[in-house]
Amino acid sequence: MLTALAIRDVVLIEALDLEFGAGLDVLTGETGAGKSILLDALGLALGARGDSGLVRHGAKQAVVTATFDAPAGAVAALLDDNGIAVEPGEPLLVRRIVKADGGSRGFINDQAASAGLLREMAPHLVEIHGQHDDRGLLAATGHRALLDLFGRIDTSVATAAWAAVRAAETALATARADIETAARDREWLEHTVAELTALAAEPGEEEVLADQRRTMQRAEKITDDLAAIDDYLDGSDGGLAKLRQAARVLERIADDHPALAEALAAVDRAVIEGSAADDRMREARAALAYDPRALEDDEARLFALRAMARKHRVQPDELATLTEEMRGRLERLEAGEGGIAKLEAQVAQAHAAYATEATRLTKARAAAAARLDTAVAGELAPLKLDAARFRTALAPLGVDGWSGAGKDRVEFEISTNPGAPFAPLIKIASGGELSRFILALKVALAEQGGAATMIFDEIDRGVGGAVASAIGERLARLSQNTQLLVVTHSPQVAARGRQHFMIAKSHDGTVTRTGVRALPEAERREEIARMLSGATVTDEARAQAARLLETA
Repeated sequence: MLTALAIRDVVLIEALDLEFGAGLDVLTGETGAGKSILLDALGLALGARGDSGLVRHGAKQAVVTATFDAPAGAVAALLDDNGIAVEPGEPLLVRRIVKADGGSRGFINDQAASAGLLREMAPHLVEIHGQHDDRGLLAATGHRALLDLFGRIDTSVATAAWAAVRAAETALATARADIETAARDREWLEHTVAELTALAAEPGEEEVLADQRRTMQRAEKITDDLAAIDDYLDGSDGGLAKLRQAARVLERIADDHPALAEALAAVDRAVIEGSAADDRMREARAALAYDPRALEDDEARLFALRAMARKHRVQPDELATLTEEMRGRLERLEAGEGGIAKLEAQVAQAHAAYATEATRLTKARAAAAARLDTAVAGELAPLKLDAARFRTALAPLGVDGWSGAGKDRVEFEISTNPGAPFAPLIKIASGGELSRFILALKVALAEQGGAATMIFDEIDRGVGGAVASAIGERLARLSQNTQLLVVTHSPQVAARGRQHFMIAKSHDGTVTRTGVRALPEAERREEIARMLSGATVTDEARAQAARLLETA
């Protein structure tokens, strides 16, 4: 509910602070007094186009702040989705600033907010019904939801059934696409599976083969080196043979001098150590012995693994997994037709379940539409629309329009004259008729809720007497469940107000200003008397105004 409206420097309004309460608040004033400025200011706070022409002449900027009750429901969800924090129980302050040189800024509880967010939030806060309103009840897109609310029609089962249809259709489309892709690649797939299966790669095999290859390559080099050492030690010209020859010569002459005996001992030790080294090298050669063919086989296998991995752009260790994946694709292709048939059966079952639920919704809507038509028809005659007819038109949607809410298109239509064809409200109703049709609909749909605040702008234009009284009575009835702000020229409507605001212009010789003030009871009677009699207020008009207030 709108609790306050603060306006600074908007057109002719210099400074204005208004407080609103529950029920019916009426706004009156002479033609041209500036009632539209008030609505323009509220619209600005709720995200309307920020035109610099709204800034009062000589001011730097215009500021409008609308205060609402603590946010709940859809408004609270929108704020949460957009990261705007409002403390529990704290009122909602929506502020819009428009600068004289262009540009605007929006705020929600002093946190920056885009005009887009304000516009998205606005329908949940305020419904504005005026002479040229093309939103709310006139938008056919919302008629089905309104009818469902009126008829208390639960669409949750249909929503679940439609979700099952979409899931089954998606699964079928995915399976068909996979099979179609696999079928195009069948020959390649069969060849790939054959060569991967023939290769029979195992996880970790590449590392084992690489280690074996390095070992054999090292052994080959060591064996060559040992062969060269063997040439140095063994053989007729090797080092050991020379040492043994030297030892034999020393044996003959060792007794001739003590130093020669020592030399012989040293040579003998060298022969022993050399022989030991020769023995160790023979052992090493035996241990390092390998089959050159094994190295060739190892390298061939290693190179084959790496080549296959490069071909498929994977690591060698991933070849085993790739083999299983390719084999699985081939198996799915071969078993695909059976799987498609099963998925097609599931789609058919889902559609049948959805069709059953959609049919139930259609029947329920037809019954609710008949009740709504009767309810609206009962409101038309008192509103001087007795020649008009109203109907809730149901029509089947094309497949593209099906949804969790069923298969029905719902639109409110009217015929304004006997024999005239039915058509959407906005296309054939005049401004005054349109507002009264909206009022009739709102009364019929009163229990179904909507925005916490509704504004009717000159709904009583062009009517008076009994019709104006009927409009006032219905507005008062609506205001029992929601807050209504009504801009009116009708004394019968004004008398119904819980609170009465008067809008007037003032002049100080140089500047014209628009002001708004809440009227106390005595002044309220005077204003209603003015509305009854015109420029000159008579005692008869005052008496009639008093009777209207007393009756209301």
